[in-house]
Amino acid sequence: MNVKLRLVVLSLSVAGLAACASMPAQQTAQAPQRASNASNVMDIDQEYVAYVERVARRRGIDVTWVHQPRAQLPRTAADE
Repeated sequence: MNVKLRLVVLSLSVAGLAACASMPAQQTAQAPQRASNASNVMDIDQEYVAYVERVARRRGIDVTWVHQPRAQLPRTAADE
């Protein structure tokens, strides 16, 4: 019984490794294309970030941004 159990575990391990090895390589992800009719461009709100970090520094808090706040900026001709 012990030999059969070892054989089953070994067989499943080999099958699992073979399945992982046969997966195709991932292609690099491309950035999604920006809609051409968008009227505003999103950018990091530097003023708000500076304000929050300044207040946090005064209170002795260390800020780590996970998703920095975004501000809508008017689109210019250079963005198109």
